[in-house]
Amino acid sequence: MTDYAASPKTDGSATTGIALLVGAMTLVPVMDGIAKHLSADFHVFQVVWARYFFHLIILLPIILWRYGVAGFLPQRPVAQVLRGGLLLGSTVFFFAAIAVMPLTDALALVFVSPLVVTALSPWLLGERVGIRRWSAVLVGFVGVLIIIRPGAGVFQVGSLLALAAGCIFACYLIATRKLAGSAPPLVTLAYTALIGALVMSLAMLWYWQPPTPADWLVMVAMGGVAAMGHFLLIRAFELAPASTLAPFTYWEIVSMTAIGYFWFGDFPQSLTWLGIAIVIASGIYISFRESRLAQSGSVGSKSRRRAGLSKQ
Repeated sequence: MTDYAASPKTDGSATTGIALLVGAMTLVPVMDGIAKHLSADFHVFQVVWARYFFHLIILLPIILWRYGVAGFLPQRPVAQVLRGGLLLGSTVFFFAAIAVMPLTDALALVFVSPLVVTALSPWLLGERVGIRRWSAVLVGFVGVLIIIRPGAGVFQVGSLLALAAGCIFACYLIATRKLAGSAPPLVTLAYTALIGALVMSLAMLWYWQPPTPADWLVMVAMGGVAAMGHFLLIRAFELAPASTLAPFTYWEIVSMTAIGYFWFGDFPQSLTWLGIAIVIASGIYISFRESRLAQSGSVGSKSRRRAGLSKQ
């Protein structure tokens, strides 16, 4: 599961941004693979706790060095808490899903999030969604039905958990849009890690199971991979526009498939690949369409300003 909230620099290198994103999309599935491995011996809450706690421990010195204690005092703390809570909820559902189903199948269902964002945009973001994007949303949900295949003996509770993770992640993305520019991306990432660590530390009062020294090392490794992966992700979105990077986020499917196959012996069925392809194609089209609309809106705004100047 990925977390990003950054604005690209005007002088940034798109090529470097894409390379960093591909690196991030290679590392993040490693974190998910470790989580699936740990879920065989620990409650999902403890796995989520380790993911956030060690992520925070690794990230905290960097934040304090760069921004000081004031870095944890964002302009809109209530909104930041809500955003962090949404990401935490999505992580809990996703880790619960991958504990009982193949990694790639679960991730493919989480990729429903761009479709959900588009569907909710008119009500939560006040954005107009045209017939083309609505059509892409409907086609994407057909892909979801192909993946889970209800009534065909393939559907399982993990599919519902993964879909819930995707829907909650969509709400997280909407909250991220609303918070854009209110805090540096690295601080925002640390804030979400802090919220996740605090909440799940409370849960450990009931779900704690003593890890072995080897388990501790694996948990620390998961936090380190998460911190590095999300740092690369933030840097990528600082260097290149989201519309440029969006298609490359689906490299995560390739990485996740490799980890699922070589680590756990899982490989999606042919129909599942068809559903994945439909969901990905729908998401890419929506991203492409939003980029075109943003560009046309920018050009129209500039034309109106020039017209206004010519009348003065």
